[in-house]
Amino acid sequence: MTEGSKAPGLFSRTYAAATASFAAVMFLTGFAALAVVPTLPTAARELDGVALFPVVAGCFVTASLLGGVLGGHWADRAGARRPLAAGVVLTVVTLVVSGGSVSVWQLAAGRLLDGLAAGMVAVSVNAAIGQAYPERLRPRALALMSSCWIIPSLAGPPLAGLVSEWWSWRAVFFGLAALTLLPALALVAVLRGPALARAPEAAPSDDHPSRPPLLVAGVVSLGAALGQYGVSGWDVRHLLFAAAGLGLLAVFAPRLLPVGTWRAARGLPATVLLRALSSGTYFTIEALVPLMLIAERRAPAVVIGLAFTAAAVVWAGASWVQGRLENLPRHLLVAAGALVMAVAVGLAVAGTLARGPYLVAASAMPVAAVGMGLLAPSLTVLSLSHSPSGRLGHTSGAMQTSQNLGQVVVSALSFAVLNTCLAGGASATAGYGAAFGLLLAPTLLIALLAVRARGTGGRVVAAARTDEPSLTGSGSD
Repeated sequence: MTEGSKAPGLFSRTYAAATASFAAVMFLTGFAALAVVPTLPTAARELDGVALFPVVAGCFVTASLLGGVLGGHWADRAGARRPLAAGVVLTVVTLVVSGGSVSVWQLAAGRLLDGLAAGMVAVSVNAAIGQAYPERLRPRALALMSSCWIIPSLAGPPLAGLVSEWWSWRAVFFGLAALTLLPALALVAVLRGPALARAPEAAPSDDHPSRPPLLVAGVVSLGAALGQYGVSGWDVRHLLFAAAGLGLLAVFAPRLLPVGTWRAARGLPATVLLRALSSGTYFTIEALVPLMLIAERRAPAVVIGLAFTAAAVVWAGASWVQGRLENLPRHLLVAAGALVMAVAVGLAVAGTLARGPYLVAASAMPVAAVGMGLLAPSLTVLSLSHSPSGRLGHTSGAMQTSQNLGQVVVSALSFAVLNTCLAGGASATAGYGAAFGLLLAPTLLIALLAVRARGTGGRVVAAARTDEPSLTGSGSD
């Protein structure tokens, strides 16, 4: 530890340029994402596309599946700099496309491009962190990335709401495009630095494909979109769409993930599975809690906004804490975060009780964010430690794909439970309670399976190895 404490830090001369670049990317990405989302309902209403709002909202997640695969394979072949720069520039383009929408379909196209850009950026940043920093600095770098969302979460939604109300929702998109254009170009220049300009060592050509499975990723994205649309209703047409979507996911999604993911094989496969379960649980809570509070509990809108803001802040705080726990095995932090999320699920269920205050349900969001702040960076660190040096982009892409699939599948199951309860004559609060109760299963499963994702030696400070478990899950821990 004495040598480690004297080694260069994130903002030392060695890593300052890379750290500043990554922080700026995450700040701009967070500000654009958090400012745009609150304006989408207003935009859909003005474009006479309220009925198609689920399509607009779902385009982002489905396209990010494709973006994650593209960015990951691009990072492996040419280094993380190029897909990262391309994703940042494409983000600016999507803002212009969405801001100039003359129909809801153009707005959906803008969100589609935004999801593609977001997937590339998210995967490229993780791959770039793996390429630019030694293993001992990765937890702190990931904690810094989470911290970069604090100011956007505090300022983005209220500023966007004021601009949209006093001026126009289009001004939000065009204003963000203008504000991010020059920083984006500056980032492209900074990212040409030596830490990321070089391509990583190539993986053996006989073990891995040289080209990204874009067709498979596209089919998976289509399956996710069909599934999201299918669970929104219970007529024959919706059920057919849901069946088609789930069928495509079942056949093609495993091709984008490490072999052994669904059986939680030790090493990277288990890590990827835990990312899917945790992300699906958290983002389902983030979707269902506000919906219930507004539709059933008649909670003030300000409460929802405060819950989102508190969740972003405590996520960053918990992420900062895990970054300082260098001697604690990562898989223990994953298990601890899962148990905290289980508490959040309990709060959400308690919040459905008619006599209980709605603040109980609202508190589920920041409590769940504490759990994610502990486990999400830890899972990323574990995934990088399990990945060979020339496959960091592919590994990050698999993690991003599993995150998006987890969101689609877990949220679809929860909404299916809710709709089933409502169709069966149950009260709305009982339906929400059942939907929230379903989320207890993945949180407890994460806590039980966390040990299967532990890294070599179980510690973050372990030296990087060249014989890490492969993407086939054949390595041992």
